[in-house]
Amino acid sequence: MVFLASQIAGLINGKVVGNPNATVESFGKIEEAKEGQLTFLSNPKYEDYLYSTKASIIIINDTYEPRQPINAVLIRVADAYTAFATLLSKYEEIITQQLSGIQQPSYIAKTASYGENVFIGAFAYLGENVKVGSNSKIFPNTYIGNNVIIGDNSIIYPGVKIYHDCILASHVIIQAGTVIGSDGFGFAPQTDGSFKKIPQLGNVVIEDYVEIGANSTIDRATLGSTIISSGSKLDNLIQVAHNVEIGKSTIIAAQAGISGSTKIGNNVMIGGQAGIVGHIQIGDGAKINAQSGVSKSIEAGKAVTGSPAYDYTAALRSQAAIRKLPELEKRVKELEALVKLLMTERV
Repeated sequence: MVFLASQIAGLINGKVVGNPNATVESFGKIEEAKEGQLTFLSNPKYEDYLYSTKASIIIINDTYEPRQPINAVLIRVADAYTAFATLLSKYEEIITQQLSGIQQPSYIAKTASYGENVFIGAFAYLGENVKVGSNSKIFPNTYIGNNVIIGDNSIIYPGVKIYHDCILASHVIIQAGTVIGSDGFGFAPQTDGSFKKIPQLGNVVIEDYVEIGANSTIDRATLGSTIISSGSKLDNLIQVAHNVEIGKSTIIAAQAGISGSTKIGNNVMIGGQAGIVGHIQIGDGAKINAQSGVSKSIEAGKAVTGSPAYDYTAALRSQAAIRKLPELEKRVKELEALVKLLMTERV
């Protein structure tokens, strides 16, 4: 598809500097972009490429003042990074909206229903009483269990498995290979040393505008619901256990694990490979550093790091003190020698 600079500016509320009829057909990184491609500059580290790139159109911040002439057409916006992300989203939306219809072979139960302009890919399975909203896309090799509800404008990528009774709202994106609604890890110890499985009778509820990365697992609740609230974004390879509740607009990076019944607030940031024990609370706006081991509740707005995790600022002070230990050891030895000499002289 070909886009004019004026069309692009209209989509991102930008102002064209140069030829409004300049065209692009694809996107490229500023250091590699070719003629006919669109790119952007938001990080000053890449400023030098602004003058050497072969890109036809560049999105830049309103406040940026070039040091020398630029060959490309510029589109000035308030925030180049956000504008570029918006543009990519709109482009992806155009591409996905072209997908529609029911591919064969696929299985759709007689009691299942779907709205207008849906896409259901080959080898997809939709069980009894499944409901899929308008404009949603179900890619090939997906499994949608009985009584699952998927809202409007959602995308379920290939190989996703959604177990029975789970509810996904509108504008939800589930990346390939993710499992929604698998059994929670519940086993009762027996007197003979064995473990008796506890049936997991709840479900998973995913609210509007949530995105879950590839190969993640969201366990169903033992009773009630495991909940991921609106606007939250989960990376790849994340484990969310039974009865966990994740608040609005929370970000969780790859390989993090959250144990059962933990409640995470709104606007929380959790780094990669962090581990969180069960039955605790993480307050609104808290920040958990990568590879942290969280063993107790965290107050709202607090930042923690380490394993076990503790106050981030205190951790930095401790690290600084540890680096000084060799010097301190040397000084202590010198003081010991001096004290010993003074004691000898007194005798």
